[in-house]
Amino acid sequence: MASNVNPTVRRRRLGQELRRLREQRGMTAEEVADRLLVSQSKISRLENGRRSISQRDVRDLCGVYEVEDRRIVESLMQMAKESRQQGWWHAFGDIPYSVYIGLETDAASLRVYEPQVVPGLLQTRPYAEAVVAGALPEAGAADIERRVQVRMRRQERIREDRTPLRLWAVLDESVLRREVGGRHTMAEQLGYLNEMSQQPHVTLQVMPFSMGAHPGVNGQYAILEFPEASDSTVIYLEGVTSDLYLEKANDVQNYSVMYEHLRAQALNPDQTREFIEDVAKQYARG
Repeated sequence: MASNVNPTVRRRRLGQELRRLREQRGMTAEEVADRLLVSQSKISRLENGRRSISQRDVRDLCGVYEVEDRRIVESLMQMAKESRQQGWWHAFGDIPYSVYIGLETDAASLRVYEPQVVPGLLQTRPYAEAVVAGALPEAGAADIERRVQVRMRRQERIREDRTPLRLWAVLDESVLRREVGGRHTMAEQLGYLNEMSQQPHVTLQVMPFSMGAHPGVNGQYAILEFPEASDSTVIYLEGVTSDLYLEKANDVQNYSVMYEHLRAQALNPDQTREFIEDVAKQYARG
């Protein structure tokens, strides 16, 4: 379940507030860096929430911005303290995409396009084990199991009774055709997809091969939206060694429009369930 204090989200909110204070003073990140004798990149990382923020950082920045209201300073200091706490995922060791997990844990809705594999939130354990093992051929059994455990834990967000994550997923037909883990695993996985698609907060669509070229041909991406209006929407692009997070309004707009075209061109939810059921039967027949 999502914890009351999510360090990733706290860092983002604190960074947004620090950026607002800087802009109110009419200062550039370079000017602030010069005043504090630090690099401009550090100021940028603090403001975009990609770097842990210490209470000393907050104190120094508030001094530069001439924040006189002690309540504001103390509130920001408390956020800095909370941002350095550990989320549930830290118990599993070094997870490369821990920033994303923190965002996903606190998100209200997630729209994702997947051209290769079933989204992690909808994977069965056997399928997840096969995906992780295939993607990391040099990983040991313990590392594979740790990553699978994290994936299973993440799925608690769409199983919550009161405020489950609203998930909308568009899958390329290749996701269904790629035989991951064997025919039995695929039949089970596709059956689970149809089962989850019956949930009111889960919407699933398939983009068939017959559609040809479409707005998702450039690859996987996800759009995360949050319950707090102050938390900007995030576009997540997964990489092999590093990930990309886009929050600029223009980027969010472009990806959101592209996603609307994907949803319009894909099979509707009812057609998708029929399509998945037909493919699952093919796997079941062996």
